[in-house]
Amino acid sequence: MKTYDLIVIGGGGGLNIASAAAALGYKAAIIEKEKLGGTCLNRGCIPSKMLIHPANVAEIIRSAKKFGFLTGKLRIDFSSLIKRISHTVDEEAASIRPNYDFYRGEAQFISNKVLLVQGQQITAKHIIIAAGARPFIPPIAGLQGTPYMTSREALRNKKLPKKLLIIGGGYIGCELGHAYGSLGSGVHFMVRGEFLQREDGEVKKEFTRVFSQRHTAHYGTVSKVSYRSKTFSVTVQQKSGQKKQVQGDALLVATGIRPNSDVLGLENTSIKTNKDGFIAVNPYLETSVPGVSAIGDIVGTYMFRHSVNFEAEYLVHHLFVEKKGKPLHYPPMPHVIFTLPEIGAVGKTEEELQQQGSAYVVGREDYQNRAQGLARLSDHGFVKLLVDKKTRKLLGAHILGEEAGTMIHQLVLAMTLNATIDDLARMITVHPALPEVIAAAVDDALGKL
Repeated sequence: MKTYDLIVIGGGGGLNIASAAAALGYKAAIIEKEKLGGTCLNRGCIPSKMLIHPANVAEIIRSAKKFGFLTGKLRIDFSSLIKRISHTVDEEAASIRPNYDFYRGEAQFISNKVLLVQGQQITAKHIIIAAGARPFIPPIAGLQGTPYMTSREALRNKKLPKKLLIIGGGYIGCELGHAYGSLGSGVHFMVRGEFLQREDGEVKKEFTRVFSQRHTAHYGTVSKVSYRSKTFSVTVQQKSGQKKQVQGDALLVATGIRPNSDVLGLENTSIKTNKDGFIAVNPYLETSVPGVSAIGDIVGTYMFRHSVNFEAEYLVHHLFVEKKGKPLHYPPMPHVIFTLPEIGAVGKTEEELQQQGSAYVVGREDYQNRAQGLARLSDHGFVKLLVDKKTRKLLGAHILGEEAGTMIHQLVLAMTLNATIDDLARMITVHPALPEVIAAAVDDALGKL
């Protein structure tokens, strides 16, 4: 049996750990059944943003008439766009040159510290499970056996649907729905509860208002799917008790994800998972088996590429560099939803603060009240700051509108450095730049403290 210092299961977020360990002289290996690069590179963050950016360009062109531009009908070569994205992503994946042993195949635990891959048993002092997650497919009657898409297929699909049906109102469905809709599809969402359920309530409300101007939403539970003559028919059980049928030529199922813990043979180990299948870890990212750690989507603490990168960096230092045994401490974890309107957020929502009984004030400002908002003819968008009444520090920050994903970083930095609202007020903001909206929200909060 071959023995390593480190084995990483999963060629996404774990890549940096294996590379760093190998560079430090440790004997390392990675096991990956697909292309290196993981979900983010091959079927997630990168190809989706390569699709969303052209969609945003299309929206800019369409909206140019409000600035006085005379534009004709917009035509998009969707097939060529998808081919370019797929080619770029595949080239990037192929360019990854491992400085460690690479096993292409599925990893199976046959005991706590022994793995079976390609018919060979291997072990290591440190094993890191970074096997990620996959789309969750709900048990909807009639769905199985139909040519529905998940996010994986939607990013490789070369034919632009005339009418795309999307089951789910989370960030994956909304991002892909925005992309397809802006590139020419009619998009209909089947939403069981509400769009972007975990966002701040005020953000959800405004997002739904603006998003629904471009796309159609049907609220209720999907009870049945059928597929005949190249047409999908989705039955929605509405809250009123009535049933509605929606038809389209393509169907995207975006109802969340499930961890890949069920395909690793964990039943042959003492590694514990929670009721949803996510691997349980302690503050050192260690599982219930000594010498076996887990990071990323399969743990489910945070489900972003930037969070797994942070966890990977911690493990490199914890296991191979400093070896000091310090527990992992997460700084404020931001996220961005690349839709139209765009959302950037960090920290608590107002609803979470209310549930906790926190004493806070809200600082708020609309885009349209500032110079850049006027220049852009903004008809939506705002900055919302949640400030602790006692410490005067930011508890949360939420931005909806243009460049929200960039703007939020100013507030991420403030929270990371434990800055107060007074510190933010001392900063000079360029006039007339978009962050003046943040500055005005800061002033609004100060006036309430």
